[in-house]
Amino acid sequence: MTRSERRGPRPAAAVAASALCAILAAGCGIRTTSVPVDAGPAPSRVPCAMPAEDIATQAQQGIPVQIYLVCASELVTVDRTVKVQETTSDRLRIARALLDQLRQEPPAPERRAGFSSHVPEALRVGGPRAGDPKGTLRLSVQPEDLPSEALAQIVCTYTESESLVPDGSVTLGGPGTYIPRAYLCTTETKASPEAVPTTDAARQP
Repeated sequence: MTRSERRGPRPAAAVAASALCAILAAGCGIRTTSVPVDAGPAPSRVPCAMPAEDIATQAQQGIPVQIYLVCASELVTVDRTVKVQETTSDRLRIARALLDQLRQEPPAPERRAGFSSHVPEALRVGGPRAGDPKGTLRLSVQPEDLPSEALAQIVCTYTESESLVPDGSVTLGGPGTYIPRAYLCTTETKASPEAVPTTDAARQP
């Protein structure tokens, strides 16, 4: 008697199982389905960029400026226009016009793009006191007491205004008797506005 004769015929169920395994193996063991699978929406990205048509819509008569807003935990510039008279030498007028832009809630197109401002609406800026270093700007809140992002927005907006700050640093003081300090806007500040570097306390003249 041969080996095949001793085993006898293979049961039909075993044959069917073998055929099924072969089919699954050919398909890498993954069964197809005609039912669509909803994996949810794709991850969203904050663009931090204004569409050209929105920029054109916001354009007004005035002097073009750039201010820094917060977007995706970074400082990003947006274009604005300010209505100030032809007094480029009047630093306080420029400082107030820029601060006004920072204090306002960004318009709808900017909010849709992910922009926000942390500068308090009630914040004001004034000129130097007697004995302050030349060019000092006094805020109505001590700079160190402002939210870190708000201080970074102000410093970077001011320091990158050529009409306002010619030497790359802005000297800020508060309403108290603390000596004003010179603040810098660096690449690190823009990437992570949690801390704003300062030079040594501004020297008295």
